[in-house]
Amino acid sequence: MIPIRPISHTDETVTLRRADVERMLLAIEEAGDAAALRDAADRENGKGEGASADDLPVESVERLLAGEHPVRIWREHRRWTMQDLAERAGVALREVAAIEAHAEPGSLTACRRLATALAVTVDDLLPPEDPPEQG
Repeated sequence: MIPIRPISHTDETVTLRRADVERMLLAIEEAGDAAALRDAADRENGKGEGASADDLPVESVERLLAGEHPVRIWREHRRWTMQDLAERAGVALREVAAIEAHAEPGSLTACRRLATALAVTVDDLLPPEDPPEQG
């Protein structure tokens, strides 16, 4: 990298050549782009939330439609253990297990915490509604 040399400076100001300022701005932009690419790669690898980590594969949707609990589906999609989810959400492991097993619906507070940890909406964690009956 070419060093930036001030043209002049005082205690309050620094005067730079336009080319130096443009190089600095470009370096800042490139650093931001590199960070965004790293974040996207982390999400793709299941290390974070968002991007394609928010899209369930067909197999997971089929499991949802078959009645498996959405909390389990999203937790496994994130590649987390029940303990991981419980710790990230601040919800007791016993409660996470009971929710996933359909043994209890879980409190609204627990559902909100689970949704936040999983980076989904509370609605995403509700089991699918039964389709309306054909009459």
